[in-house]
Amino acid sequence: MSITYRKATPADDPITFNICMKSLEEFSRRSGVQAITGANDPETRANLWDIRRPFWEHLSQTSDNYWLAEKDGKAVGYARSILREDHRELTEFFVLPEAQSAGVGRELLQRAFPNDAPHRSIVATTDHRAISRYLKSGVYPFLTELYFERTPEPVTFESDLTIEPADENPASLEALSGLDLAILGHRREVDHLFLMRDRKLYLYKRNGTVVGYGYIHRDFYGPFALLNEKDFPAVLSHAENEAHKMNAPVVGFEVPANNTSAIDHLTKRKYRLEGFMGSIMSDEPFGKFKNYILTSPPYFL
Repeated sequence: MSITYRKATPADDPITFNICMKSLEEFSRRSGVQAITGANDPETRANLWDIRRPFWEHLSQTSDNYWLAEKDGKAVGYARSILREDHRELTEFFVLPEAQSAGVGRELLQRAFPNDAPHRSIVATTDHRAISRYLKSGVYPFLTELYFERTPEPVTFESDLTIEPADENPASLEALSGLDLAILGHRREVDHLFLMRDRKLYLYKRNGTVVGYGYIHRDFYGPFALLNEKDFPAVLSHAENEAHKMNAPVVGFEVPANNTSAIDHLTKRKYRLEGFMGSIMSDEPFGKFKNYILTSPPYFL
Protein backbone atom coordinates (compact mmCIF):
# COMPACT_ATOMS: atom_id res chain seq x y z
CA MET A 1 0.00 0.00 0.00
CA SER A 2 1.30 3.49 -0.82
CA ILE A 3 2.34 5.96 1.81
CA THR A 4 -0.01 8.89 2.32
CA TYR A 5 0.61 12.33 3.75
CA ARG A 6 -1.70 14.64 5.65
CA LYS A 7 -1.58 17.76 7.77
CA ALA A 8 -1.11 16.80 11.40
CA THR A 9 -3.23 18.30 14.19
CA PRO A 10 -2.72 18.70 17.95
CA ALA A 11 -4.56 15.36 18.37
CA ASP A 12 -1.55 13.74 16.66
CA ASP A 13 0.93 15.09 19.22
CA PRO A 14 1.24 11.83 21.26
CA ILE A 15 1.80 9.94 18.01
CA THR A 16 4.52 12.26 16.74
CA PHE A 17 6.16 12.30 20.18
CA ASN A 18 6.45 8.50 20.10
CA ILE A 19 7.93 8.63 16.60
CA CYS A 20 10.48 11.14 17.88
CA MET A 21 11.41 8.95 20.86
CA LYS A 22 11.67 5.74 18.82
CA SER A 23 13.76 7.46 16.15
CA LEU A 24 16.15 8.97 18.69
CA GLU A 25 16.53 5.61 20.40
CA GLU A 26 17.36 3.97 17.07
CA PHE A 27 19.89 6.73 16.37
CA SER A 28 21.36 6.15 19.83
CA ARG A 29 21.93 2.46 19.02
CA ARG A 30 23.61 3.29 15.72
CA SER A 31 25.79 6.08 17.10
CA GLY A 32 26.61 4.58 20.49
CA VAL A 33 25.38 7.74 22.22
CA GLN A 34 22.18 7.86 24.28
CA ALA A 35 20.22 10.78 22.85
CA ILE A 36 17.55 10.72 25.57
CA THR A 37 18.28 8.62 28.63
CA GLY A 38 15.78 5.80 29.05
CA ALA A 39 13.73 6.71 25.98
CA ASN A 40 13.23 3.02 25.14
CA ASP A 41 11.53 2.31 28.48
CA PRO A 42 7.71 2.77 28.34
CA GLU A 43 7.46 4.18 31.86
CA THR A 44 10.28 6.62 31.28
CA ARG A 45 8.81 7.60 27.91
CA ALA A 46 5.47 8.29 29.61
CA ASN A 47 7.18 10.60 32.07
CA LEU A 48 9.04 12.30 29.24
CA TRP A 49 5.72 13.00 27.55
CA ASP A 50 4.46 14.71 30.70
CA ILE A 51 7.61 16.85 30.80
CA ARG A 52 7.77 17.69 27.10
CA ARG A 53 4.08 17.92 26.37
CA PRO A 54 4.08 21.74 26.76
CA PHE A 55 6.70 21.96 23.99
CA TRP A 56 4.63 19.78 21.67
CA GLU A 57 1.48 21.79 22.34
CA HIS A 58 3.30 25.07 21.77
CA LEU A 59 4.81 23.89 18.50
CA SER A 60 1.46 22.49 17.31
CA GLN A 61 -0.29 25.76 18.05
CA THR A 62 2.35 28.01 16.47
CA SER A 63 3.68 25.95 13.55
CA ASP A 64 2.40 26.57 10.04
CA ASN A 65 3.68 23.28 8.57
CA TYR A 66 3.06 20.06 10.52
CA TRP A 67 2.90 16.92 8.35
CA LEU A 68 2.38 13.23 9.09
CA ALA A 69 3.27 10.24 6.87
CA GLU A 70 1.16 7.09 7.22
CA LYS A 71 1.48 3.57 5.82
CA ASP A 72 -1.41 1.11 6.15
CA GLY A 73 -3.01 3.48 8.64
CA LYS A 74 0.08 3.63 10.85
CA ALA A 75 2.10 6.83 11.32
CA VAL A 76 5.69 6.26 10.17
CA GLY A 77 7.14 9.78 10.14
CA TYR A 78 6.50 13.48 10.61
CA ALA A 79 8.06 16.88 10.13
CA ARG A 80 7.23 20.30 11.51
CA SER A 81 8.48 23.85 11.00
CA ILE A 82 7.77 27.29 12.42
CA LEU A 83 7.89 30.71 10.79
CA ARG A 84 9.14 33.63 12.88
CA GLU A 85 9.13 36.86 10.88
CA ASP A 86 11.20 35.99 7.77
CA HIS A 87 12.92 33.00 9.41
CA ARG A 88 11.67 29.43 8.87
CA GLU A 89 13.03 26.81 11.28
CA LEU A 90 12.55 23.06 11.01
CA THR A 91 11.87 22.01 14.60
CA GLU A 92 11.50 18.24 14.08
CA PHE A 93 11.98 15.66 11.33
CA PHE A 94 11.77 11.95 12.15
CA VAL A 95 11.05 8.82 10.13
CA LEU A 96 10.78 5.36 11.70
CA PRO A 97 13.54 2.93 10.61
CA GLU A 98 11.14 0.64 8.74
CA ALA A 99 10.02 3.53 6.51
CA GLN A 100 13.44 5.00 5.75
CA SER A 101 14.98 4.83 2.25
CA ALA A 102 11.49 4.88 0.71
CA GLY A 103 11.28 8.56 -0.13
CA VAL A 104 9.30 9.42 3.01
CA GLY A 105 11.85 11.92 4.29
CA ARG A 106 12.03 13.71 0.97
CA GLU A 107 8.25 14.05 0.76
CA LEU A 108 7.93 15.24 4.36
CA LEU A 109 10.61 17.90 3.97
CA GLN A 110 9.09 19.18 0.74
CA ARG A 111 5.85 19.76 2.63
CA ALA A 112 7.12 20.92 6.01
CA PHE A 113 10.29 22.80 5.05
CA PRO A 114 9.57 24.66 1.80
CA ASN A 115 11.99 27.19 0.39
CA ASP A 116 9.47 29.99 0.88
CA ALA A 117 11.26 32.30 3.33
CA PRO A 118 14.34 34.52 3.02
CA HIS A 119 16.08 32.46 5.68
CA ARG A 120 15.81 28.83 6.80
CA SER A 121 17.58 26.90 9.57
CA ILE A 122 17.67 23.63 11.51
CA VAL A 123 19.22 22.52 14.81
CA ALA A 124 20.11 19.03 13.60
CA THR A 125 21.42 15.85 15.18
CA THR A 126 24.60 14.34 13.76
CA ASP A 127 22.62 11.60 12.00
CA HIS A 128 24.30 11.35 8.58
CA ARG A 129 21.09 10.16 6.92
CA ALA A 130 19.17 13.24 8.06
CA ILE A 131 22.06 15.61 7.29
CA SER A 132 22.25 14.24 3.75
CA ARG A 133 18.56 15.04 3.30
CA TYR A 134 19.03 18.55 4.76
CA LEU A 135 21.90 19.26 2.36
CA LYS A 136 19.62 18.38 -0.54
CA SER A 137 17.09 20.84 0.92
CA GLY A 138 19.62 23.66 0.61
CA VAL A 139 20.82 24.12 4.20
CA TYR A 140 24.39 23.54 5.34
CA PRO A 141 26.23 23.09 8.68
CA PHE A 142 27.98 26.22 9.86
CA LEU A 143 28.21 25.80 13.64
CA THR A 144 28.43 22.92 16.11
CA GLU A 145 26.29 22.92 19.26
CA LEU A 146 27.70 21.26 22.41
CA TYR A 147 25.88 20.18 25.55
CA PHE A 148 27.57 20.63 28.96
CA GLU A 149 26.14 19.47 32.29
CA ARG A 150 27.09 18.85 35.92
CA THR A 151 25.57 18.49 39.39
CA PRO A 152 24.90 22.07 40.51
CA GLU A 153 26.82 23.54 43.42
CA PRO A 154 26.90 27.05 44.93
CA VAL A 155 29.11 29.42 42.94
CA THR A 156 30.61 32.71 44.06
CA PHE A 157 30.94 35.31 41.33
CA GLU A 158 31.45 39.03 40.88
CA SER A 159 29.66 41.16 38.30
CA ASP A 160 28.34 44.66 37.77
CA LEU A 161 25.15 43.18 36.31
CA THR A 162 21.83 43.57 38.04
CA ILE A 163 19.91 40.30 37.76
CA GLU A 164 16.15 40.68 38.04
CA PRO A 165 13.29 38.20 37.63
CA ALA A 166 10.74 39.40 35.08
CA ASP A 167 7.29 38.42 33.86
CA GLU A 168 5.02 38.93 30.87
CA ASN A 169 4.62 42.67 30.31
CA PRO A 170 5.05 45.01 27.34
CA ALA A 171 8.40 46.35 28.54
CA SER A 172 9.88 42.86 28.98
CA LEU A 173 8.60 41.68 25.60
CA GLU A 174 10.03 44.77 23.90
CA ALA A 175 13.43 44.16 25.52
CA LEU A 176 13.41 40.49 24.52
CA SER A 177 12.46 41.29 20.93
CA GLY A 178 15.22 43.86 20.68
CA LEU A 179 17.82 41.43 21.95
CA ASP A 180 16.65 38.68 19.60
CA LEU A 181 16.77 41.06 16.65
CA ALA A 182 20.34 42.07 17.54
CA ILE A 183 21.60 38.52 18.18
CA LEU A 184 19.44 36.15 16.08
CA GLY A 185 18.25 38.58 13.42
CA HIS A 186 14.53 38.04 13.97
CA ARG A 187 11.88 38.51 16.65
CA ARG A 188 9.87 35.65 18.20
CA GLU A 189 7.46 37.06 20.74
CA VAL A 190 5.20 33.99 20.57
CA ASP A 191 8.05 31.76 21.78
CA HIS A 192 8.88 34.09 24.66
CA LEU A 193 5.25 34.06 25.78
CA PHE A 194 5.48 30.27 25.93
CA LEU A 195 8.87 30.23 27.64
CA MET A 196 7.70 32.69 30.30
CA ARG A 197 4.85 30.34 31.20
CA ASP A 198 7.12 27.30 31.22
CA ARG A 199 10.21 28.64 33.02
CA LYS A 200 11.48 31.66 34.96
CA LEU A 201 12.72 34.66 33.02
CA TYR A 202 15.62 36.80 34.22
CA LEU A 203 16.68 40.12 32.74
CA TYR A 204 20.30 41.20 33.06
CA LYS A 205 20.81 44.96 33.37
CA ARG A 206 23.80 47.28 33.37
CA ASN A 207 23.28 50.84 34.57
CA GLY A 208 19.54 50.31 34.31
CA THR A 209 19.62 49.11 30.68
CA VAL A 210 18.63 45.56 29.71
CA VAL A 211 21.70 43.88 28.18
CA GLY A 212 20.56 40.26 28.21
CA TYR A 213 18.01 37.66 29.20
CA GLY A 214 17.94 34.05 30.36
CA TYR A 215 15.44 31.35 31.26
CA ILE A 216 15.78 28.89 34.14
CA HIS A 217 13.72 25.79 34.98
CA ARG A 218 14.56 22.86 37.23
CA ASP A 219 14.75 20.53 34.21
CA PHE A 220 15.64 22.90 31.34
CA TYR A 221 17.89 25.93 30.94
CA GLY A 222 17.97 28.56 28.21
CA PRO A 223 17.82 30.33 25.98
CA PHE A 224 20.32 32.97 27.11
CA ALA A 225 21.19 36.06 25.04
CA LEU A 226 23.77 38.66 26.06
CA LEU A 227 24.98 41.75 24.23
CA ASN A 228 28.41 41.26 25.83
CA GLU A 229 29.62 37.65 25.75
CA LYS A 230 32.01 38.38 28.62
CA ASP A 231 28.97 38.36 30.93
CA PHE A 232 28.39 34.63 30.46
CA PRO A 233 30.48 33.49 33.47
CA ALA A 234 28.33 35.60 35.82
CA VAL A 235 25.06 34.63 34.13
CA LEU A 236 25.86 30.90 34.11
CA SER A 237 27.06 31.05 37.71
CA HIS A 238 23.73 32.60 38.68
CA ALA A 239 21.89 29.85 36.76
CA GLU A 240 23.88 27.14 38.54
CA ASN A 241 23.12 28.74 41.91
CA GLU A 242 19.40 28.76 41.08
CA ALA A 243 19.59 25.11 40.02
CA HIS A 244 21.23 24.24 43.33
CA LYS A 245 18.49 26.07 45.26
CA MET A 246 15.88 24.01 43.35
CA ASN A 247 17.72 20.76 44.17
CA ALA A 248 18.01 20.05 40.47
CA PRO A 249 19.89 16.80 39.82
CA VAL A 250 21.79 18.39 36.90
CA VAL A 251 22.21 21.77 35.30
CA GLY A 252 23.00 21.84 31.58
CA PHE A 253 23.46 24.24 28.69
CA GLU A 254 23.26 23.93 24.88
CA VAL A 255 26.28 25.99 23.83
CA PRO A 256 27.31 27.08 20.31
CA ALA A 257 30.93 26.09 19.73
CA ASN A 258 32.02 29.68 19.06
CA ASN A 259 30.74 30.89 22.44
CA THR A 260 34.20 30.59 23.97
CA SER A 261 33.34 32.73 27.00
CA ALA A 262 30.67 30.24 28.09
CA ILE A 263 32.77 27.19 27.20
CA ASP A 264 35.83 28.45 29.13
CA HIS A 265 33.67 29.04 32.19
CA LEU A 266 31.94 25.66 31.99
CA THR A 267 35.15 23.71 31.53
CA LYS A 268 36.75 25.52 34.49
CA ARG A 269 33.66 24.57 36.52
CA LYS A 270 34.28 20.93 35.47
CA TYR A 271 31.08 20.58 33.47
CA ARG A 272 30.95 17.35 31.48
CA LEU A 273 30.85 17.56 27.70
CA GLU A 274 28.20 15.02 26.79
CA GLY A 275 28.58 12.93 23.65
CA PHE A 276 25.35 14.06 22.00
CA MET A 277 26.14 17.04 19.78
CA GLY A 278 24.08 19.07 17.34
CA SER A 279 24.71 21.04 14.19
CA ILE A 280 23.20 24.43 13.42
CA MET A 281 22.42 24.35 9.70
CA SER A 282 21.21 27.18 7.53
CA ASP A 283 20.99 28.38 3.95
CA GLU A 284 23.61 30.95 5.00
CA PRO A 285 25.43 31.81 8.26
CA PHE A 286 23.48 34.13 10.54
CA GLY A 287 23.32 35.41 14.07
CA LYS A 288 25.85 36.25 16.79
CA PHE A 289 26.05 32.86 18.46
CA LYS A 290 29.03 33.76 20.61
CA ASN A 291 26.43 35.87 22.44
CA TYR A 292 23.89 33.05 22.74
CA ILE A 293 22.99 29.75 24.41
CA LEU A 294 20.19 27.73 22.84
CA THR A 295 16.83 26.69 24.24
CA SER A 296 16.92 23.30 25.95
CA PRO A 297 15.72 20.91 24.64
CA PRO A 298 16.79 22.47 21.33
CA TYR A 299 13.61 22.01 19.29
CA PHE A 300 14.07 25.63 18.27
CA LEU A 301 16.82 28.20 18.64
